[in-house]
Amino acid sequence: MLLGVEPDHIVQEVGWDEDCDTDISEAVEDVIGEALLEEDTDEICDIVLLWWREEDGDLVDGLVDSIRPIAENGRIWLLTPGAGKPGHVEPGLIAESAQLAGLVQTSAERLGAWQGSCLVQSGKKR
Repeated sequence: MLLGVEPDHIVQEVGWDEDCDTDISEAVEDVIGEALLEEDTDEICDIVLLWWREEDGDLVDGLVDSIRPIAENGRIWLLTPGAGKPGHVEPGLIAESAQLAGLVQTSAERLGAWQGSCLVQSGKKR
């Protein structure tokens, strides 16, 4: 199942732009049976899909902002352009930023031209 998404999950999408892979977003919507929540939602989410490119600013800040709406055992899927693609984010920066934001990486997945890094809050299982 794509990114571990299950039919009852509430999923928010942050940072989507024209360069993002709509197939990923649509595949998640197909699994959950509804539209992804937008950035300004107040709902608690099981998963945040965070599209991020090198030029998007401070990744630590982006991750901290993405923690706020997630449920206690929720997770962030950080989606970054793959190696050699414009906007690529180095794995070392992802690991360091995640740690500074209080997150740990549990898995990684290649999604076409994008790389997905699953991040959970330190001390949480998922």
